[in-house]
Amino acid sequence: MTEQTGTGTETTASPRVAIVTGGSRGIGRASAERLAADGFAVVINFAGNQTEADKAVGAITEAGGRAFAFRADVADETEVAALFDAAESTYGGIDVVVHAAGVMTLAPLVDIDLDALDRMHRTNIRGTFVVDQQGARRLREGGAILNFSTSVLALALPGYAGYAATKGAVEAMTLIVARELRGRDVTVNAVAPGPTATALFLDGKDDETIARMAAQPPLERLGTPDDIAGVVSFLAGPAGRWVNGQVVRANGGIA
Repeated sequence: MTEQTGTGTETTASPRVAIVTGGSRGIGRASAERLAADGFAVVINFAGNQTEADKAVGAITEAGGRAFAFRADVADETEVAALFDAAESTYGGIDVVVHAAGVMTLAPLVDIDLDALDRMHRTNIRGTFVVDQQGARRLREGGAILNFSTSVLALALPGYAGYAATKGAVEAMTLIVARELRGRDVTVNAVAPGPTATALFLDGKDDETIARMAAQPPLERLGTPDDIAGVVSFLAGPAGRWVNGQVVRANGGIA
């Protein structure tokens, strides 16, 4: 593993450090780039697409930031521990964990493939347990854990029962872990995007469906990854320190 920096020179000062799971694409990548612009050294976790992860690292370093990519299955406790070890050995500690990795399969409850349901549970529920467990053990004082839920929990859209069930579990974990970390000065929150123009949302939907959903928020558009990254930046930074144990529904007013 080789760290890349925008200048090619190392500094002796320890930066604030963020791990972003699912950081190679979509909301995860936008969040990684935003945190790097905020001055964080960033570790981009990816599950399998090395090419996209390298592109994300390249975008950060070309802008003058510090980043490296690390492959790990978020539901595998050994691989996630190695991810956190790499962040600590490279940058000296960890301050923020943005857990954006997730999978989604859509189908009515009566039709959903149970193997697909198990995969969502493994990545979205077990993965959050595993990542949050390492974060709770290792984050430095003043740190933040940010999980990802979904505004589908408020919208109750047909076809989303399996996915929404996993994200309901994420919200429950978030509220409880925030209280379990009493005295640590570590905040724990969840971001719940509404319809956002990412591959996760757009794949499998026809133009009519996308247009209909884009028209529903009062702001009359889909969200963008940068919209959500702005919320992540706020919750990870000093201005968001008094927000704790909350679910922030970043959805343009759709719910």
